Amino acid sequence: MERVLSGIPRSCCVVYLDDVMAHGTDFDSALSHLEVVLGAIQAANLKLNPAKCNLLRQRVNFLGHVVSGAGVETDPKKTEAVRDWPVPRNAKMVRSFVGLASYYRRFIRGFADVAAPLHNLTRPGVTFRWSDEAERAFGELKRRLCNAPVLAYPNMSESFIVDTDASDRGLGAVLSQVQDGSERVIAYYSRRLDKAERNYCVTRRELLAVVEGLKHFRPYVYGVPFLLRTDHASLQWLMRFREPEGQLARWISRLQEFSFEVVHRPGRSHGNADALSRRPCVALDCKHCARAEEKSAETAHCAAVSADVTGGVVVAQVSVEQIRDAQRADRDLMWAVHALEANVTPSWEEVVPLVRSLRRCAPTGLALACLMACCVIPGRIRRTGSACFGW
Repeated sequence: MERVLSGIPRSCCVVYLDDVMAHGTDFDSALSHLEVVLGAIQAANLKLNPAKCNLLRQRVNFLGHVVSGAGVETDPKKTEAVRDWPVPRNAKMVRSFVGLASYYRRFIRGFADVAAPLHNLTRPGVTFRWSDEAERAFGELKRRLCNAPVLAYPNMSESFIVDTDASDRGLGAVLSQVQDGSERVIAYYSRRLDKAERNYCVTRRELLAVVEGLKHFRPYVYGVPFLLRTDHASLQWLMRFREPEGQLARWISRLQEFSFEVVHRPGRSHGNADALSRRPCVALDCKHCARAEEKSAETAHCAAVSADVTGGVVVAQVSVEQIRDAQRADRDLMWAVHALEANVTPSWEEVVPLVRSLRRCAPTGLALACLMACCVIPGRIRRTGSACFGW
């Protein structure tokens, strides 16, 4: 079925194996999309079982979810099974329950933290012992699954909001969006920290939550401006590195792919990311923070952002649009613009003489990156860019 309907966009229908859902924003579009889907099935000489077809419904069950105009929610039949789930008596029963709960983890805020005591019971070499902590985690997961929120559909024409936070056992992120005047959750994300990550200081764990949260929600936020709400001190801590190496250099590279504005939220207002760790980082306890203090003679800013410590907001000084327009008008880059417009990839021998005098700087995510291993700042705004880019 996936092969038969492969030419139909997801804006018309969603297909998984033999489960097909043709959808629309109104009756006319739904009817039109249904006609396209049925036509493709007929052309492939396939038949449908009428008893298993639900036509022109405003609310349908699909892949364990209830889909309606209000959003996506959990299937009541599945949550009823969770509500009546008996207390596990061995690791195998725990694994079965956690497996079902994990299927709906996008509906549960801080899933990794809540389920951590149950995960510990399924680890190899661990003797099964049902403790009070495991009982509380079991009951809390059942409660949250049975009262899961209705997740909104993403509106790709509007900006997104990403909230991130970390605890001593896991990290989490929330993707949301303002729709019809109110902020609605689109998806939750969380995962456990491994043994090495649990040794990170609080600041480093919060930074890891930012990196992992943006990695998970990349299909939504890549290439568009969005709001990142977190304790921005972790980002300032990262930017203090004059010569980032290893893991920190990789984190900087990942963050430079995105165009975001950072807003600081106090812990009491940051509950939707399930903040569990809000203590300052002691440099003596963390070799990474100690190294940051040693190398922080002045703050180094990467990409087109600069930190306003008093305001708590990162403000863009040179936008991607300014760089793009200046690149088109720059004589040094005219050859690259012409090559891109003609859909021609110059050979390396042709490129080297043209870029020999240009200096490497932070990537901007422009198509120029496809032609060479570095991006360039046009001459018209190099003086402005030197204030907020690492050279």
